[in-house]
Amino acid sequence: MIPLRAMTHFTPENFHESQIGLLLGRTNSLKDRFLDQHLEVYGVTSAQFKVLIIVAEWGLDSPGDLCRHLSLDSGSMTRMLDRLESKQLIQRSRSAEDRRQIRIALTPEGQALAARLPHIGAQAMNRLAGALDAAELKELERLLKKILIDAGDPVACWRMGKK
Repeated sequence: MIPLRAMTHFTPENFHESQIGLLLGRTNSLKDRFLDQHLEVYGVTSAQFKVLIIVAEWGLDSPGDLCRHLSLDSGSMTRMLDRLESKQLIQRSRSAEDRRQIRIALTPEGQALAARLPHIGAQAMNRLAGALDAAELKELERLLKKILIDAGDPVACWRMGKK
């Protein structure tokens, strides 16, 4: 659904003139490639990094919350959690309050890796954004947040305190 206040920048006639969609997608892929390169020594992928950092830094502990924050379906999340569990980085257990619910926790190995994740992430993000000066980086972040918040993105709204 397009917000009512949305400006109309694109028409069928000028759609081919903009590369914004392509650029956003390729930038995201580049970010994941840089993360993968920095994570290779630890035996995890950028996708697994995202799960681990969300559990470690944001305290989310249910597959459903992780699915919503990462925009993944439950089957993909189950496979991701299976891989992380086989690497002994997470453990799953039944909730004491509701046995139908699964809770995720970092193992000691997962906690040790999670302590390194901000360093790894910073290296990858510095490589990604190294062409920008501080003001450009701040402006890019502001613009991306504006787009996501206007669209009602649950993660952007949650991180900005607008649950």
